[in-house]
Amino acid sequence: MSQAELTREVARRVFASEFNDSTYSFKESDDERAPNYALMPTGDRANRVFFVGTLTETEDVGEDSEYWRGRVVDPTGTFFVYAGQYQPEAAAALRDTEPPAYVSVVGKPRTYETEDGTVNVSVRPESISVVDEATRDRWVVETAERTLERIEAFQEWEAEQEAPESGSTAPTNEYAQMSRERYDSPVENYRRDVIQALEQLEEVDDAEATA
Repeated sequence: MSQAELTREVARRVFASEFNDSTYSFKESDDERAPNYALMPTGDRANRVFFVGTLTETEDVGEDSEYWRGRVVDPTGTFFVYAGQYQPEAAAALRDTEPPAYVSVVGKPRTYETEDGTVNVSVRPESISVVDEATRDRWVVETAERTLERIEAFQEWEAEQEAPESGSTAPTNEYAQMSRERYDSPVENYRRDVIQALEQLEEVDDAEATA
């Protein structure tokens, strides 16, 4: 196992709605090789992300060489993935997979600021694999759990900031602090997204049960 593999960071499970709001990126040291993180609104950082959804569209948007763009949809929104000559396996997966198809993606967040100042968030994929519906469903449930855990930790920290005299022992959460400073969206928005995602699964299960 290489040193890169030994130090590779855990890929965060995140829904598209929160990922697309993760517009602030940062490094924690001045070392040019230091990892780049996306700041998640629920109070965590992500150097890598893991998501599963429906690949609905692929397009070669390259000019001089292949550069593939894919749209991957989950119950809360759309991830955009881009892969070219430096991600040959992921690019091949986008080229060879016929939408619609369930896919799992592991990759790194990337931000891009447009001329009008809008920050777009996308993924540079490390791997793209075709999966089945059961894998997608498990990912939705597990990502819902991880998202709720982040929300609870954020709100516990927030309550401590508002009432420090209460004697609470909520842990320091520097990423929650950063998120509150950088973002306007209440974390409750992401709780609603979790509920929406789980309700969609239930609707599909009910439809299949009565089919």
